[in-house]
Amino acid sequence: LIEKLQTHFLSHSLQAKMSRPVQARRLEGIDKNIWVEFVKLAATYSKVNLGQGFPDFPAPDFLREALTRTLSGGNHMLHQYTRAFGHPPLVEVLAQFFEKLLGRDLDPMTNVMVTVGAYQALFCCFQALVDEGDEVIIIEPFFDCYEPMVKMAGGTPVFVPLRPNPPKDGKLMSSADWQLDPAELASKFSERTKAIVLNSPNNPLGKVFSHGELGLIAELCVKHDVLCISDEVYEWLVYDGKQHIRIASLQGMWERTVIIGSAGKTFSATGWKVGWVVGPDRLLQHLRTVHQNSVYHCATIAQEAVAQGFQRELMLYGKPESYFVQLPKELQQKRDWLVQSLDGVGMKPIIPEGTYFLVADISPFKSDVPDDPNSNEPYDSRFAKWMVKNKGLAAIPLSAFYSEAHKNNYTNFIRFCFAKEEATLKAASDILQKWKQEKTSS
Repeated sequence: LIEKLQTHFLSHSLQAKMSRPVQARRLEGIDKNIWVEFVKLAATYSKVNLGQGFPDFPAPDFLREALTRTLSGGNHMLHQYTRAFGHPPLVEVLAQFFEKLLGRDLDPMTNVMVTVGAYQALFCCFQALVDEGDEVIIIEPFFDCYEPMVKMAGGTPVFVPLRPNPPKDGKLMSSADWQLDPAELASKFSERTKAIVLNSPNNPLGKVFSHGELGLIAELCVKHDVLCISDEVYEWLVYDGKQHIRIASLQGMWERTVIIGSAGKTFSATGWKVGWVVGPDRLLQHLRTVHQNSVYHCATIAQEAVAQGFQRELMLYGKPESYFVQLPKELQQKRDWLVQSLDGVGMKPIIPEGTYFLVADISPFKSDVPDDPNSNEPYDSRFAKWMVKNKGLAAIPLSAFYSEAHKNNYTNFIRFCFAKEEATLKAASDILQKWKQEKTSS
């Protein structure tokens, strides 16, 4: 009888514990992730993956040589912890670089912090600067992690769209044709607004915000005493003679802006996961608190190699042999190749001014994937899944870069990554040409 009672009590106790919610409330509604789903689909079905944003060409020789030297050199301390907020050689050269870019003196120990990629930099920003009840303005379309990170911090995302204004002369649309409505943007600012997230060059559109557009944002930030989280990971990847303007350089913005950068995008080495934040100490001191209580420390070896890469680029700054000059030229050629391939089959591309990405209109191909009025899934998502399964070509639906309330507003577009080898882009072109021929003959 005692054993039965003990067994019954233990069983009841376990059931009681298991019935209690396990996850924290801040995770509710943010468990789904587009990359988990589409990376798995691409790995299973794709012959050509133009979905996820990483190059399939090698990082530059000088960077790989720096890593080899660091690994095989005599300084065994590079295999141990370094300074928690950034390896001294790296924060020092980043400070020197951004002094040139921003035209102001920087303290490497207080104005720069190294993170585990730009992703952790974003996480630190939202956790450190956003409180319960704060509103954060997010410009749509946006890199998908902004919204869940704001919610995890207890904040409320407030969305404002870039609206397309197609050219009337029949030319292909440019990412510059997607613009903010000044009155609509101003209406999103209130006494509850804590920050705005700016991503220029923008992922997924490839839009490079103009001086006038940045000036409008800056004016509103100053007027309402709002912070700016400026995601500039594609800062060197700008095409057609466009210029990337750093909003922190505008009047009144340095003291309220955190700049986020990425060695992965800068040096075509996304797997290294070295990122950074640059900004005033009054903001970065709070990011350091989050950093020291989360990852605490970033890989010393990778930071040392990235530091050597930046030291090279600092010496070559503005010269033709600089990687920061060469890479955008190479990527612009790849962009143009993909633009021609997509336009040639009738899938109208939006020509990006920057980044790894271009968005294309899939309307001429909708007959292959009929609409389903009974489905709650955005059309572009169903189209992208059908395309990878049936054609072997992976891309990402544009609706993945919109809030839940607005996902169905722009469902005739998908995003391609053109930071790929020529052979990869040619294989994609072959798939598209074959697809077009099948449509023509059917």
